[in-house]
Amino acid sequence: MPEVSGAAAAPRTLAEALRARGDEGLAALLRARPDLLNPVPNDLTQLATRAGTRGSVVRALERLDRFALQTAEALAVAPDPAPYPVLLGLLTGDEGDPEIEAALPGAVALLREQALVWGEDDRLRLVRTARELLAPSAQHPSPTGLGPTVAEATSGMSPGRVQEIIAAAGLSATHDAVSAVAALTALFTDRARMGALLDTAPPEALAVLDRLVWGPPYGEVTAKPAAPVQWLRDHGLLLPVSPRTMVLPREVALHLRGGRAHRSPEPRAPEPAVLREYRPQVVDSAAAGQAQLALATVEELLKSWDRGGPPVLRAGGLAVRDLKRTAAALDVSEETAAFWLELCYGAGLLASDGEADERYAPTPAYDDWLDLPPAERWALLVTPWLSATRTPGLVGGQDAKGRALSALGPDLDRAPAPEVRHRVLGLLATLPPGSAVEPESLFARLRWERPLRGAAAAGDGDDLRSRLARWTLAEAELLGLTGRGALSGPARALLNLPLAEAASPGEPGGGVEPAVAAGRAATLLAPLLPEAVDHVLLQADLTAVAPGPLRRPLADALAVLADVESKGGATVYRFTPGSVRRALDSGQTATDLHEFLKAHARTPVPQPLTYLVDDVARRHGHLRVGAASAYVRCDDDTVLGEILADRRSSSLGLRRLAPTVLAAQTDPASLLEGLRSMGYAPAAESATGDVLITRADAYRTPARTAPVPVPDGPPAPDTTLLGAAVRAIRAGDRAATAVRKEPAAAPTAAGALPRTSAAETLATVQAAAMTGSAVWIGYVNAEGGASQRVIAPVRVEGGFVTAYDHTADEVRTYPLHRITGVAELADDQV
Repeated sequence: MPEVSGAAAAPRTLAEALRARGDEGLAALLRARPDLLNPVPNDLTQLATRAGTRGSVVRALERLDRFALQTAEALAVAPDPAPYPVLLGLLTGDEGDPEIEAALPGAVALLREQALVWGEDDRLRLVRTARELLAPSAQHPSPTGLGPTVAEATSGMSPGRVQEIIAAAGLSATHDAVSAVAALTALFTDRARMGALLDTAPPEALAVLDRLVWGPPYGEVTAKPAAPVQWLRDHGLLLPVSPRTMVLPREVALHLRGGRAHRSPEPRAPEPAVLREYRPQVVDSAAAGQAQLALATVEELLKSWDRGGPPVLRAGGLAVRDLKRTAAALDVSEETAAFWLELCYGAGLLASDGEADERYAPTPAYDDWLDLPPAERWALLVTPWLSATRTPGLVGGQDAKGRALSALGPDLDRAPAPEVRHRVLGLLATLPPGSAVEPESLFARLRWERPLRGAAAAGDGDDLRSRLARWTLAEAELLGLTGRGALSGPARALLNLPLAEAASPGEPGGGVEPAVAAGRAATLLAPLLPEAVDHVLLQADLTAVAPGPLRRPLADALAVLADVESKGGATVYRFTPGSVRRALDSGQTATDLHEFLKAHARTPVPQPLTYLVDDVARRHGHLRVGAASAYVRCDDDTVLGEILADRRSSSLGLRRLAPTVLAAQTDPASLLEGLRSMGYAPAAESATGDVLITRADAYRTPARTAPVPVPDGPPAPDTTLLGAAVRAIRAGDRAATAVRKEPAAAPTAAGALPRTSAAETLATVQAAAMTGSAVWIGYVNAEGGASQRVIAPVRVEGGFVTAYDHTADEVRTYPLHRITGVAELADDQV
């Protein structure tokens, strides 16, 4: 195809600038701004239009780092278009700054890549929507602190007033207001003349300028302003925007600032500082200890809800009193308890049962989770945590309507949470192994990377990203991803991060599947975790010490026979009459308990424990409770007499039916509980007189899936989608911009579909099929949608034309009766 004349000329629009890019440049734009892909634009003009819409520009600005955003803000206060030296001067000032000079080309290239800036270096243009968002105005002050230009501030001023300012400034009178404003602007931008004018200003007037120079540029004045303010007003250094408000013109502020648009340009990202350094082995050991504690905490929490947990609030979530009870049971703060609950919920181990009286309970996935090795269980907890958008740190706060946010309730999703978690851990990986980060330096880095994210997100107040980062550091320590504040080896494997390099901002890093990375992390963690033991140490004070994590069957059996007294590196269990009775209620006999203790004790069974088991077993089942409403029977009638004589039995409504039988006015369960509170050990019996064995049958919800994270905008496109999208946009653009050879007798209006008769259409496409040339057609689909296409006909038969469609980049078949017309392409387009 011959080169079109003027193709190398400077682009006049954003669409032309995009048209001059290569495929890699278009792919980079679509990768950085995936919202432009939904749906795929028909051509580059539509892509440029979509890239300039307000919503898309706002999303793009929110993902700029601080220096790129400062560059865009400087362009917003610069002339349009702005030469590169002017932009450089706004960022470096009169004195220059080598660091800014080195960083600015990269910032401009980034803005160009994201289609926020276009044009050559001698004519840089900020996209109009971005200029509207970033340019100073009274309603939306600029971060630069600059005000309007002289021309903008005097737009509503009377010509006479403008001439008065010109005269007071020592300038010659002009014949019109436009030239007068131009003369005043030239004065304020001339450093020498402006310096001479300020030398004549009263010191008090200069003090007023000092207060306004870095913003805000607006100030209120009285009806009769003081002499210094009046002097500034007379000389145009302050211009009125209302009867009581004055503004410092942009040109004056830039002169006073030495040409800088920003007080503190930040071309370089702040580096996270090291707080303390440890040996990597110490970090991994501490992290493994936390991982073991995390597994034990999750298991304890869900085991306590094994028969059904607290009810679900009508609005969803857990009641405050239930959260407090959970925190007390786990011996943690309410904030930490909320984290463990959300962790179980996010991993799919906990859910609501969906019944009429809805309550929380473990899911069937919890039983499968228990059967896995400890390292794999840990990986199944931390992997969903990394990608979860639910934010436990918000529990206890309020939503936008002032309603309390509850654990497991709605409105806890924050879309930036996964990106912040990945980025925090990625920044920890940039530090030397074993180094703990100084938190404030980490938060400063995150603010530099996304200055517009945080406070503006979800209305959560100040700097949401810093709060998310703070919660991430605490939660990573609880999970064992970090030890003593430093990133552990298994965490690096989970993130697939190199030893001393971080992922790019906003990217989780690595190129393997999450499941593969989780498997690697579990493999690294497994040797660091203590091995499960199959024995306990019995002591004479009716306690047993587990010197490490117990194997599953032993842990389950011991949890029935004894109560946990303390947790830590070694768990202490205490045997009580109630715990022994609980074991007997589960169907075990005294002989079973004695054999169990001998088999799993590394020390001799203490005599007090033997006596305790025998004493409870001797009395267990001596009394029988059934349904009368309820009854008590006992072979020893003196025992029943003692019960009737005891004042504590009055609430049970007991009366003697026979020497060995008492009837009660309460239900069997309440009768059992009442007699046990009196110190007896009754056993329940069935209608046939058999002893009822109570088993700890677990209550489970129906199968539930884990909550799906809320996406933070469109997903990042993969390479295949990007390639297909670029080809489709290129093909559509060729069809939209192809030069057509219009029939002389029936010219087609610009943008209209070609119109030819059926015979002309058939003849033209047949000729194109024989010569292998491309033609331009108008086509109306079955839904009535009209489009223009460039096709290369291959075969024409049976009322259909089969052709390669350059617009869709594929072979298609078109009914001839739906083609409105056809035109040949111009010779230089063939």
